[in-house]
Order: sequence, then C-alpha cells, then structure tokens
Amino acid sequence: MKDMTSTRFPIAALRLAGVAIFGCLCCPAILAAKDGPLTLNPRLAEAEQQRIDAIARAVPSTVCVFVPGGGGGGSGVLISPDGFALTNFHVTSPAGSFMRCGLSDGNIYDAVIVGIDPVGDLALIKLLGRDDFPYATMADSRLASAGDWVMVIGNPFLLASNLQPTVTWGILSGVGRYQYPSGTLLEYADCLQTDASVNPGNSGGPIYNAEGELLGIVGRCSFEKRGRVNVGVGYAISINQAKNFIGYLHSGRIVDHATLGATVASDSDGGVRVSNILESSDAYRRGLTYSAEILEVDGRVVHTANELQNVLATLPAGWRVKLVYRNQGETVHTLVRLRSVHRQDELLTKMAGAMPPPPPLKKPPKEEEGGSDEPDGEKKATPRLAPNGDASNPIPPAVASLYEAKRGFANYAFNEIQQERFITRLRKQFPAKEDSDTIAWNIRGKTDDGRDVAISVTTDKLAIVVGDVAVEPKTKADLYDNVDAQNFAGILPALAAWQRMLIDGPKKFGETIYLGTMPLAGERPLRDCMVANDGELEVRFLSHPESELVEAIEVFADRDEDPAELWITRPVDDPNAIPITLDLRYGIESVLRIHVDSWENNGEANNEKESVDE
Repeated sequence: MKDMTSTRFPIAALRLAGVAIFGCLCCPAILAAKDGPLTLNPRLAEAEQQRIDAIARAVPSTVCVFVPGGGGGGSGVLISPDGFALTNFHVTSPAGSFMRCGLSDGNIYDAVIVGIDPVGDLALIKLLGRDDFPYATMADSRLASAGDWVMVIGNPFLLASNLQPTVTWGILSGVGRYQYPSGTLLEYADCLQTDASVNPGNSGGPIYNAEGELLGIVGRCSFEKRGRVNVGVGYAISINQAKNFIGYLHSGRIVDHATLGATVASDSDGGVRVSNILESSDAYRRGLTYSAEILEVDGRVVHTANELQNVLATLPAGWRVKLVYRNQGETVHTLVRLRSVHRQDELLTKMAGAMPPPPPLKKPPKEEEGGSDEPDGEKKATPRLAPNGDASNPIPPAVASLYEAKRGFANYAFNEIQQERFITRLRKQFPAKEDSDTIAWNIRGKTDDGRDVAISVTTDKLAIVVGDVAVEPKTKADLYDNVDAQNFAGILPALAAWQRMLIDGPKKFGETIYLGTMPLAGERPLRDCMVANDGELEVRFLSHPESELVEAIEVFADRDEDPAELWITRPVDDPNAIPITLDLRYGIESVLRIHVDSWENNGEANNEKESVDE
C-alpha cells in the first residue's frame, strides 16, 4: 500500500472535494464539469446573490453612533431621508443632547437628540447636514416567525472605526418574547429573539429580514457566565412597537407606556381574568369589572396574563384602543383610554437613576500647565455645554440651533417645530381665514330627529339652540359644567377652542404641546394630536396625517371622566368644504348629531362647494 503520509493535499482542495461529493450524493449544490471549473447550482447562486443584495440595501441606512469625548457609543438606523434615526435610550443617555454618527459612505454627521422612551429603551435622533439620507424600509414584524433568516448590522465593540458596520447573519429564534425590565424601565415586550451575533455596541442598531427590510431595533443580549461575549441569544424591539412610538418621539418628549388600570391573572382553564381594577380607569367606565375575561386588546387576541402584558407594553400612554371582554356570558366590544404606567415626576426620577454618570471634565492642556493661548486681557466666551456637563465637548452650532432644554422633554425644540406645523395646517382649513384677527361663526343645521339647530361662536358670545332648548354659557366655569354634565352644550367649548386656536395660535392659547400620534377611536392611521390647556379644560385636536384636516376635538373637564368629543365629517370628494356633520359624543355614545346646512364665517356665507382658498 502506498504511504499516503508522504502526499500533501491542499486543505482547500479537500474541503471542496468533500462539498462536491456531498453535492453529488445528496443535493447537487455544486456541479462538476468535465473540462471546466466547478460551478454552483443556479438556485444556490441565486440565493447567495439575494443575500448579498439584501445586505447592500441594508448597510447604507445603518448608523454607527459615537459619544463625543470617547464616552462610548452604539448603533442606530435611519428611518427617513431628512435624517431621523432610531436607536436605544441606553445608547443616547451617556451622550446627553448630541452625538456623532458615521455612515458607510465614510462621512461623519452631527446628530441631536429628539425624543426618548426610557421604558421601552427607544430614542429618536436626527442626523444633520443632508436631506437625502439613505433610510430603511420598515417591515411588518407581526409577520415574522421563528426560523426566518435575519441579519444584524451595527457597531459591536465600536469596531467600525472605518465606518463600515459589522454584518452578522442568523435566524429568528423566537418571536413575542418578554424580557423583564429593571424596575419599570427597559422593558422588552413582544420582542424578537435571534441567534445572529449581538454584542456590546450593537445596541440601538437594526435587525433586518432576508429582504433587507427593518424588523426591529437590537437592544439586549444574554451573556450568562461568559462575560461580555455573545452566546447566540439576542433581543430586538419589534419595529411595530417602534412605529407606535415614533410619533410620540417626534414630539421631543420623554414618553411613557400604557397600562389598562387593572391587574389580571391567567385562568386555570385558559383566559385572562381581571383580578383588580381602578374605578377611576376608563376601562372601568366601559364596564370592565372584577372577574371579567379579557379577549382582545388593540385587535390582538390574548390567552394569558403574559400575552396581555406583551401587548400593553408596546403601546404608548394615552392611546385609545379597542377592547373586547366577556362578562357574565356577554361579549362586549368597546374602546378604552389607556393610563400611564408612571406619573411624570416618577418617570423623570427613575430615568435619571438609570442614566450613567457624566464623563469626567477634561481641562485644556494649556490650562493644566497654568498657561493660556489667549492674548492678555482677552477671554474666550463660555462654551455651551452638553447636558452631561462635559466642557471639552461644547454643543456644535448646528446642534445648538435645534436644541432646547425643558422639564419633561428630551428636546423641546422639536415640539415647537410640530406646534408650528400644526397651526400652519389648521389655518389653511375651512372655516379659517388666514391672518384674520376676528372670526365669527353662525352654524345652522338639523338633528337626526329633525330638530333645528343654531350655533353662534364669536369672541363675545357662545350660544346653541336645539329645537326649543337654548344654552348660552357666560363664563369658563359654565363651559366646564356643560362638559362635566355631559350635555349637548359640550359642543360649545370644542368649537370655541377651535376658533381661539385659529386666532391666537399655540403660543397665546395657553400651555400647548404636540403630544404625538394615536389612533382615532382605535382605528389607524395614527392621527396627529395637539393638546392645549384652556383654564381648567384640556383640549385635544386630532388631525388626519394625509389630509391634515382636524377630524375630532376632545374637551376634558375631569381626566377621570369622559371628555366631550366633537367629530367633524367633511365630504369625501371635497375635504376642504365645510363640515357636513358635527357629532358630539361622550364615551362611545352620541348625544347630538348635526347635519350642517350652512356655516357663515364673519357674516360671509359658505357652502360645501367652496374651497379653503376662496
């Protein structure tokens, strides 16, 4: 027998031969040609090319986040061409108001904080300097399932010093996972689990599906006893949860998550039973009581207490969503307004405790030596500092122009931008007259049962006559009482607030903020929501994201009672025409529905055929 130990074979050749043999015996992945090189099976080559193309589509939108001064960093992902990007709260918290972000194009951009969600570990930042950034296409993470191919792209261990992010490939190991928070912060609900390598520095970065669509935001991984080394168990916030919060994050606020105002337990024979409930909660007002069985929340079926928490923890505080429950054999379909998990002061305190300490202050070299480069008698202006107090990293001018500190906000400047956007759109809508100092409305119509309705709304007078019943409130206390009593005159403070907002704008109206986006009566698309305080009344304006028209105005007299809701309907074929119906509701009941016949604006008759600019 020939001594094979004296014959040397290249290891690569042995591996290739093994693959060729395997391909011939099992599935012909590699085909051998008599007079040419080995070639891949076309289907395998196509699959490989699809993966290469997906990575090529995904990489440009991936952001490498660096904290100025070497204080750490992480990853992120661009979601719009004007530079808005998602990342983790725990990535941005060491940076304060600004950070520097690198893209695979080799460029570094200044970025400013916009809004933060410390409970769900999300943050929105804005990269500056362009309006044509590459951005990710969002998937529907509810369609993802265990076994799907995925890729994680980011900046593990801050390795992307050349701004080329790291790509890892794997599968979804599970969906709908729940990772308990630290206290009540950094709660990962209904999240995605993957075996694609996730390491420190990947936090805040994207996880994409095999087509290169954004599935979620990477945030946590299980290291167990191996230290800071990946063991194949990483978690990502689903992009559907992020979609719920993006509007809130655009408000520049520090936002909170939702609770039903009830505790629940899993039934021994299956189902979710209410074990306790706050009588001040909207759920209680909608008939949810002790021992009732919860069947669906926001259109999602729940079978256990854990599943219910998985759904609720992906929703913002203040949303109004659909609820289905069974009580004493009766199935009830209703709407509930969700409460906040925290009081604002409580959330700010917990958030402050979760943030890392600021990096140590660095002294300029000349100052350390006791000298100065400044001419005698001259002093440099005191630099604007980052909120973390790092004097060696003053806020860049481009960032400073987009940053304003205010309690309860990550960046109040972006709320002001949204307020200006709201009033500009509102003043383009009927029955507004742009730049008008006075507005007087006289509205005529009929109720569903044929009664005549007349409404006057001026700066001096509010009055409504329905049939032979007339109401003319004289003071703000009267307006409050009408809403509190839930009578038909609750339409007046809604119309008055609409009119005064048109005249005064957010700055003069009272304390006004852009809240974010939310469903209207549990229905998507999400509407823009502006909140304004008028004395003891809180007024909410909900506008359609595409038409930009106000569809509903809610007036709260007591946050523990149903508001007066004025629903405004316009012709489908001419949304700029006058409203054709005004519907006043409390809870889920309509108390006054007006079919509008005419709407005079400052004595000038309007009809449904007139456009806003006429």
